[in-house]
Amino acid sequence: MAWLREEPAIVIVSSTLITLALVFYSIGVWAERLARYLKPWHVVAFWMGLLFDISGTLAMHALAKGPFDLRDPHTLTGQLALWLMLAHAAWATRVARRGNDKARSGFHRYSLVVWAFWLIPYFGGMALGMRGSSGQ
Repeated sequence: MAWLREEPAIVIVSSTLITLALVFYSIGVWAERLARYLKPWHVVAFWMGLLFDISGTLAMHALAKGPFDLRDPHTLTGQLALWLMLAHAAWATRVARRGNDKARSGFHRYSLVVWAFWLIPYFGGMALGMRGSSGQ
């Protein structure tokens, strides 16, 4: 698996992982929004999106030219998005397990906020990649 250490391979793997995060997270958030009721499979989609995002972020970190720096806007928004996704998935798990219909039917409001914030580092990273910058 030495080919994974080469820059083009890391770009492909990390971009694929981040895009899978977008797919899973978007499916979970929008399916929940349309249903207006949090279902267990939505929670699974949130966790899958988070896991793909963490994996893709770690792979992208291998491409970074400089040290981890929260003063970098992309790094800061990316970290905030990851922590929001974690809080969102954990809270969704709690709400789904508790079974409170009122909480399940109102949960989608928070989901859209987290999803919309997550798009900032996703598209920001895409723009940085197209410019040829590693983001750090």
